[in-house]
Amino acid sequence: MPLMVLKAAYLAINGVDRSANTSKCEVTAEVEEKDVTTFASQGWKEVLGGLASGGVAVSFKNDVAASALDSAMWALFGQVVTFEARATNAVVGTSNPKYTGNMLIKSWTPISGSPGDVNEASYTFPTSGPIGRATA
Repeated sequence: MPLMVLKAAYLAINGVDRSANTSKCEVTAEVEEKDVTTFASQGWKEVLGGLASGGVAVSFKNDVAASALDSAMWALFGQVVTFEARATNAVVGTSNPKYTGNMLIKSWTPISGSPGDVNEASYTFPTSGPIGRATA
């Protein structure tokens, strides 16, 4: 099985490539566990999947210059916007699927750090609706 080191992951938010400011990208999906155990289960727990949810966890190196990351994200604060994430910035294919959907920009930290630190912050934006996976 081939292994992979992330070197050039791709992240677009609201149709704009934000990879140059991104130092972490993680797309997660999970489903609620619903207990459907009955006495007929003979002492074994039985579960079904309930509602699904997801998140896009990112770390950004902020840029507060005019028309840069900070001004764009500030304008999106509180909105549900599109995202696209890939393991590499290469063309989408069977070995580089894209994950797409909508996410809520629920927080923004325009300034973060101590003297001498890089102005960076980490976020987890919850998805809204399904996450899609495509290879074309």
